[in-house]
Amino acid sequence: MSIVGLKRISKSPEEMVEIGREIGRLLPKDSTVCLEGELGAGKTTLVKGIVSEITTLPIHEVNSPTFTYLNIYEGRSAVYHFDCYRLSSAEEFLQLGLDDYFGALCLIEWPSRISSLLPNKRVHITIHHLEGERREVQYEEYSI
Repeated sequence: MSIVGLKRISKSPEEMVEIGREIGRLLPKDSTVCLEGELGAGKTTLVKGIVSEITTLPIHEVNSPTFTYLNIYEGRSAVYHFDCYRLSSAEEFLQLGLDDYFGALCLIEWPSRISSLLPNKRVHITIHHLEGERREVQYEEYSI
């Protein structure tokens, strides 16, 4: 199964984790994944599934790096999970040396904060909040 053009509807946080696991099974291990969606859309919940699938860590060990900017998860493969929400600029990302992790599997929440630094080849996952706990997850690949 390919994930190009993937579109799924999640009815609960548990389903969002399962969609993340599905994506994790199919993601190339050197992907840069840009996660788009409003606050509370479910980006971190999706990441829990992706990381759990790739590293075999339990989902309760996967959390948002909102205040640290980066969480590193190790297991079968390493996953670098960024949350750029609190960054004031792409320059701040560079000053922190976070761009050194590009080239491995990177999951980036709030990628618009560092758009000028993103690799040309990347994946965009957009989560749209529907009603209640329902979310639409869309997956697209970009190569600029």
